[in-house]
Order: sequence, then structure tokens, then C-alpha cells
Amino acid sequence: MVIKGTFLYPPESEKAFTSCVKELPPLPEYVTMKGPFILGAPGKGKITITLYEFEESRFAEASKHIFKQLEAFHGVPGFTFSAQVWEETREALKSIGLDLGTQGRFC
Repeated sequence: MVIKGTFLYPPESEKAFTSCVKELPPLPEYVTMKGPFILGAPGKGKITITLYEFEESRFAEASKHIFKQLEAFHGVPGFTFSAQVWEETREALKSIGLDLGTQGRFC
């Protein structure tokens, strides 16, 4: 399972954002973080995408740790955040009753 976090902050908040990043508590070892991937948005600041991967069975506790990290950014002026929960293809198919086993073309 993956939580995709998308962050947006204006140019004038870059120092505050960077300062918060340095203070983040570590994630548990069962959560793998990919990124951040950063894109400059002219006139808007920076868009940052981070992927947090973990086993579906650990969703509740992984979410707790991930959102605890995100609390650090509440004081950054103009900071916005959105999160999406994504399933791996194999898990999504199982949830609708389709188990392709090892035969799956897309899995």
C-alpha cells in the first residue's frame, strides 16, 4: 500500500519548510519513503510529492506515523497538503474478487 503526499508551499516559505524537514521524527523501518520529488511551480512555489510504502496490514499504524510527521508543517505559511491512499494492483483486484495469482498481466 502507498500513501502519496503532495505538498505545496510558496517561495517565501521555502526556509520555513526546509527547517521543518530537518526536524522530522524518523519513520518506522516498515515504512519506506520514496522522494521527495520536487517541481518548481512558477509563481506558486514548490510542489513536492513523497511516497510512503508499507504493508497493507500496517495501514493504521503507518498512517499514524506519517501524519505525525506532517504535523510539523502546520506553522509554515501558505503550506498545503493532500494525501491519497493507493493500493497495489494485485491488492486492488483482490478487493473486487479477482485474484490473478501469479498469472496477472499487469501485476
